[in-house]
Amino acid sequence: MSAALILAACGLATAHFGRGLQMPATTARDGTLVTLNRYINNPVPDVVLVGSSLTFRLREEYFATPGLRNLALAGGSPVTGLTIVANQRRLPKLIVVETNVLSRKPDTALIERFSATSHQELFFRPVRAAIAAYENFSHAPATHEQVAASLRRVIAQPPSNFDNRIYLARAVQERETEDPTAAAMASVAEIARLSRALEQRGARVLLMELPCEGPIEAARYTRITREIVRKAFPDARQWLSIDVDRTELRWADGVHLDERSAILVSQALDGSLGKLESGGASR
Repeated sequence: MSAALILAACGLATAHFGRGLQMPATTARDGTLVTLNRYINNPVPDVVLVGSSLTFRLREEYFATPGLRNLALAGGSPVTGLTIVANQRRLPKLIVVETNVLSRKPDTALIERFSATSHQELFFRPVRAAIAAYENFSHAPATHEQVAASLRRVIAQPPSNFDNRIYLARAVQERETEDPTAAAMASVAEIARLSRALEQRGARVLLMELPCEGPIEAARYTRITREIVRKAFPDARQWLSIDVDRTELRWADGVHLDERSAILVSQALDGSLGKLESGGASR
């Protein structure tokens, strides 16, 4: 009877406030998905980014755009985040989909876990909730305003002179041998289907291609992926521009933007998002 009463009390607590508190991770996999939990449990943002590890590097505090959430998954597919967003009852105003990496399959386990009907806690967890309350109070995510001075210091520094030739050569070799055609075509078809469904519900979906280093841009993988995406989405109005000086960008591992470059790209995206809000056109 005591156990039944405790479970009943925890169930009632969950109905009122249990899902509104970000619980601490219990596995390493959960630790990489805190943003998804926060997206599901918090008010719907205005702008959502979905993509791979390339977009994952664009940390939310780099953006001045209010109400922006980055749902990109390291090692994942943009289709995963896009599907999770589409499965929610309420949608953001704008969803931006990265198209650089489309050869990975959607994570069906994540999609199922974070769909609107299945992402529910049946019982309140008092010990985890107490820990979560302490962690959220002590280590709340930094806002753009809180880190603005630090971002300015990083931007003021010259571009990195790190020699990444070994890593770049390895990345180019991988992209010259991989043929993304079949997987990219499937991903593009799913993005197109989800985009139509989302826009019918009032959201706007735009695409973006993050800048890469020259040899990566010229590699077979990039060329094939870009050709497939541009053929499926030829309208320039469907693309969000990234107006950034590429000579200022660096990729420490040959593929992913370093911190300074990620800030610069985030600021460029801020500018494009601001033009959308003021009625300007994307390219």
